[in-house]
Amino acid sequence: MGGISIWSLLLIALIVILLFGTGKLKTLGADLGGAIKGFKKAVNDDSSVEKNSADADFTPEQISTKAEEPVNSKASQEVKKD
Repeated sequence: MGGISIWSLLLIALIVILLFGTGKLKTLGADLGGAIKGFKKAVNDDSSVEKNSADADFTPEQISTKAEEPVNSKASQEVKKD
C-alpha cells in the first residue's frame, strides 16, 4: 500500500546491525537513555525551583515605609535665591 512493511523494517535493522555492530548499538542506546533521564531530571528540577522560589529576594518586613526628606544643599538654595 505504500507504507513500510515489517520485512522492510527488518531488512533496515539487519543492515544497521551489520554496519555498526551490536556493541556500538548498545552504547548508543545507553547514551540515549541517559540523555533522556538527564533531560527529565532537569525539567523536574526547574519546575520545583519555580514553585519554591518567591517573586522577590526580600521579605515584606524589610521594606520601610518611612519617607526620606529631600536633600537640600546650599548650592541649590543659592540658585533659587538668584
